[in-house]
Amino acid sequence: MNFPDGLKYSKTHEWVKMLDTYSCLIGITDFAQSELGDVVFVNLPKIGDEVVKNEVLCDVESVKAVSDVISPVSGTISEVNEGLVDAPEKLNEDPFGSWIAKVEKITASLDLMDAARYEEFIKSEEA
Repeated sequence: MNFPDGLKYSKTHEWVKMLDTYSCLIGITDFAQSELGDVVFVNLPKIGDEVVKNEVLCDVESVKAVSDVISPVSGTISEVNEGLVDAPEKLNEDPFGSWIAKVEKITASLDLMDAARYEEFIKSEEA
């Protein structure tokens, strides 16, 4: 299991890479993709959509189920990773290199964990 430093993590298994004070990239963690199994479709959010922390950002379909991706921040979608439309398996192959959405004008965020805290959280979830 991979827990890169420099990212923040949510309890719902999304990662956040802050680009500056008011913008970030959001993706799913290595743990999330391993739990999902083979990802076959990503229903991306729309550019210009407002997202609210702790609410659905988009959904990801795997061979097991359809799962919601929860937004760890509130803000506006400014970009989506269109490459995931034709290659959703990138979320399995490189979960930390395959972001889902860029959010700007961030107004609020969840209490996010650093890599060490997230790793401990995963261990407590598995226990």
